[in-house]
Formats: sequence, structure tokens, C-alpha cells
Amino acid sequence: MALLQISEPGLSAAPHQHRLAVGIDLGTTNSLVATVRSSMPVVLPDEQGRALLPSVVYYPAEDKALVGFEAVPMQAKEPQDTLVSVKRFMGRGLKDIQTEHLPYRFVDAPGMVQFKLKCGQKSPVEVSADILRNLRERAEASLGGELVGAVITVPAYFDDAQRQATKDAARLAGLNVLRLLNEPTAAAIAYGLDNASEGTFVVYDLGGGTFDVSILRLTRGVFEVVATSGDSALGGDDFDHRIYCWLLEQAGLSQLGGRDSRLLQQKAREAKEALTDKLSTQIAAVLEDGSPINVELTQQTYFDLTRHLVDKTLMPVRKALKDAGLSTDQIDGVVMVGGSTRMPHVQHAVAQYFDKPPLNNLDPDKVVALGAAIQANVLAGNKSGDEWLLLDVIPLSLGLETMGGLVEKIIPRNSTIPTARAQEFTTFKDGQTAMRVHVLQGERELVKDCRSLATFDLKGIPPMAAGAARIRVTFQVDADGLLSVTAMEMTSGVQSSVVVKPAYGLTDDEITRMLKSSIEHAQDDMAARRLSEATVDATRLIEATQAALAEDGDALLDADERGIIDQALQQLSAAIAAQDEARIRQASDEASRVTDEFASRRMDASIRKALSGQKLSELG
Repeated sequence: MALLQISEPGLSAAPHQHRLAVGIDLGTTNSLVATVRSSMPVVLPDEQGRALLPSVVYYPAEDKALVGFEAVPMQAKEPQDTLVSVKRFMGRGLKDIQTEHLPYRFVDAPGMVQFKLKCGQKSPVEVSADILRNLRERAEASLGGELVGAVITVPAYFDDAQRQATKDAARLAGLNVLRLLNEPTAAAIAYGLDNASEGTFVVYDLGGGTFDVSILRLTRGVFEVVATSGDSALGGDDFDHRIYCWLLEQAGLSQLGGRDSRLLQQKAREAKEALTDKLSTQIAAVLEDGSPINVELTQQTYFDLTRHLVDKTLMPVRKALKDAGLSTDQIDGVVMVGGSTRMPHVQHAVAQYFDKPPLNNLDPDKVVALGAAIQANVLAGNKSGDEWLLLDVIPLSLGLETMGGLVEKIIPRNSTIPTARAQEFTTFKDGQTAMRVHVLQGERELVKDCRSLATFDLKGIPPMAAGAARIRVTFQVDADGLLSVTAMEMTSGVQSSVVVKPAYGLTDDEITRMLKSSIEHAQDDMAARRLSEATVDATRLIEATQAALAEDGDALLDADERGIIDQALQQLSAAIAAQDEARIRQASDEASRVTDEFASRRMDASIRKALSGQKLSELG
């Protein structure tokens, strides 16, 4: 039986029409954008041919932010205003993150932690939007058109707040989000379609800031996620930090200023990358006070320093296998995803745990973006040679608070999405006419141990004896893993609902403010575009007029008329040199006006020439 590819509403492409859609891997360390060309997913490089975009943004006091490679050198020069690994702060409050080794000036703002910068305050959502905007512009320049949408990947273990923050960032960047797709699932799509694989696979995804593990069954084009687990605060940054702490110990240092701290963190990352294929590396740096650091770090010492982090990744692996009811010998292959999986002791630990060598035939940095591009191509309504169906899951259980501060789970983790489930509750007191619904996410039994997502009130319940009312609460999770909740009293039909905007998500006012800021930048971009278009049109007018003058000017114009046209062209050239759009358009209009009579004479002369020697009877 053929499986249907279902596009988003209104996005079904007409025959021979290809809609421009992309997949974006918004990474902690690096980000990428990919698309499908000639039925093949490809990563889109920048103008220098570089596929990766460092997820680094520098904010000067007044000028435009620098993103990617331009911002990287500023990490050591301006550490407080150069933001890296911002993905780890998405949807998080100050109490959720460890700040002691970070050089940033944090603001414990309501809703989400923010950064205090020379240019003002920025949220992680705004920073991520700048990265996504850069990728969107790269894609539009490469593809030569406007995008209909993007699939953006998120760690499988991102909760509702983090997913909403990612979607908000995409919205600010001017992207239409077709789907939020779990990173391991995207990798499995790329791997499965590339290799025509079938069986049960584990996707081990160790990125710069997050770790995910997903177990998928690939059968005849059906990609079914059966279990997922992970740690959204474990990644390559933690390996860097262990080297950084070791450097402090070797140098006998306790605390460092922002620039020195950022410098040594950069050196730690470089050392980690060098030890991927070297037995030792030299770490040399000069601190601001002139004191030098010059130490050798061997591969074995590094492995010993970070072995506990590698072991920590295997805990979610065990949990996912248990949830799926599988043993290691039932796994057909382990797909390695994320740049941090290049570390030899990570490869060794995974091979030892599963008793089989991991699969590395696709670039671990690119595989997620490639899978997202394949999904984006389908959702945009483009036809593909492969027919397949994706069944993803929700990573964390969703429920609500009941009496005694307990959590009643409505949708358990690893439920296939999109999904909707309902459960009936009743009142606690006689005559109770209202009920507060408190929505939670997490695996613990007590409210205090789970993440609060939203609260809303159901009012107008008919007064009845305690336990007589029937209140049906329905949880609905969309394909992005985002939640809406409805409560209805069954006898009266009174109902109330909420589209869950997490406690750490952005308010509508904040989104509006950020969109206004985004629109201001868009207006600058449009002004630059209008200037460019006016310059091109004016240059064409000058060239065409000069060519006409060279051909017919002496024959059709007297000296005064020729002088007026020459002066108008000179003024138009001066306006182009001044790069003033209004002046260019005004000068273009004047040049067109003074050349109208000349153009008319040329037309008449051309017609006379064409009719010369012909009889009137022959023209009929």
C-alpha cells in the first residue's frame, strides 16, 4: 500500500512547480540550512563556500549585530557582548542555568533570562532570531526566491517552553515554520532514506549543548519513533568546561575576568577538537595581566577528565531502551549525530555498550539539517521519489494538578504526535462553581517537581454536590509538540480553554515588541532594495539614451536640445553617485521627460525609413 505524502494546508504544489522550503539545524555550536535539489538533500553554503555558521552573535553599541564567522573573533575581545551557545538558554529562567563560569551580565527578567549588552537587553529568542535570519537570507540568496517555509529542528528532549521559544525566534526571523522536528528524528530520516535502511535504530545525538537519544523503527518508508530520552543541559560545552577547569587548576587560578575566561574557554574547545585525532596538544595563552599559560594535555588525561560525562549520556540510553521494551541486541544500528560524537572515547563507549561499531557514513554535523530539508520538501507540497510517513513522539509527559499537589498524567511520554487525549474529573466541594486547571510537564509525581506550563479557570459550573459534576479535560498536542488544553462541564456545556504559552515563553506583548524591532530592520532592508532597484533602472536609462544619442542625436536634435538632455543625464549620474533614492527617481523622471520628444522623433524616423519606397496599395 502506498503511503500518502501530506503537505501543509494550501501548500500543495502545482504540477512542475517547486516550492522553496528549507530545513534548519539551529545548533548550540554551529547552525546549518539545507534544501532538496533534484530530489537530493544538500546543505546550502555561504558565499565563501562554508556550510557551517557558528552560532555566535556580537552586539556592538550601535552598529548592526555580527553573526557567525564575523562574530567569532569578538569572543575574546568583547566576551560580555558576544553571545555563544545561546541555545542552552532558550525557554529558561535564571534559576535553571549555571552562570558561574559565564562572562555574561544576566538579567533575571520575568518569563525568560535576558542578557545585558551595550546595545540594551536581548533575550535568547532575539539572539537565535538573528542566527535564523542569517540562514534565511543565505537560503534566499542561494535559491533565488522567497521561502514558503522551514522545518526547524529541536532537541527531542526540549520541553514545551523551549519549543515555543524556538518557534518565536523563527517568527522574528521572518520564517514560516512548517514543523518543529526532533533532531534525532531528522537524522534518522536522512540516514534511512540515504541507505534505504529497515530495522530498529538508535540515534545517539551529542551536540554542543544538548544530548538526545531516540529509538526508531524504519519499515517500508514508515519512520516510527518508539522512545526518546536525553538531557537538554549536556553537550560538548560541558567537555570544554572540564578542560577549562583543569587549566585553572594547572595554572593555580581561582577566578578570572571575562576576557581571560572566554580566552581559556576558546583554548579548551580548540584542545578538545585537536585531541580527536592527536595523542596530545599544547595549550598556550597569555592572560590580560601578562602571565602566560603553557601546558600539555594528553588524550588520556582528557578522557579521564570527561569519562563521567560520557557515562552520563548512557543513562538516557538505558531509559529509552527500557521505555521501548528493547535490549541492546535487538538494535540493528546506532547512528551517530552531532559534532561531539567525533570524540574517540564517545565512539568507543557507544560501540562497547551496544557491542557493535556505530554508523558514521553521514557527516554528523550535516545529517540533521539534511533530514529536516527532506521533511520540509514534503510539507511544502513538492513531489518526491520516496513515499514515507513520519510518526514522532512527545518527549515528556503532560498532565494536571489534582488535590494534594499530585500530578495526574494525561498524555504519557513517548506518545505518538499529533495526539489528543481526554480524562474526566469532578468537584471537591459541595456547590463548587469554578475549577482551576493547572497544566504541568514532567515525569515526577508531585507538582513541585514538575514544570508548570499554564493555569486557567473553568467558571460557571452548576452548583452540585461534591463529586456530581463531570468535567472533561482534553489535551491536544500538535505536530510541533505544542499543547492546547480544554476543560468542559458535561451537563451544562460550559467550557474554557488555553493554548499553552509556557511560563518561560514570551508574552504576546514581548513578541509584538520584537516584531516591531524586526520590522524596523526590514524597513532598512527594503530601503536598500529600493535604492538598488532605482540605481539599476537609472543606469539602464543613461546607457540607452547615450546609445540613441550616438546613433541619431546629430540628425534629430539641435544644439540646445542636445544640451538639455546632456545636462539631465549628468544630474542623473550625480544622483546615482550620491546613492540617494529619492534624488535618483526624481532625476530619472526628469531625464525621461526631456528625452520624450527625442524618442518620438526617432520613432517617426524609423517608421518613415521602414515605409520608404513602398506604395500605399502594397500596405493593405
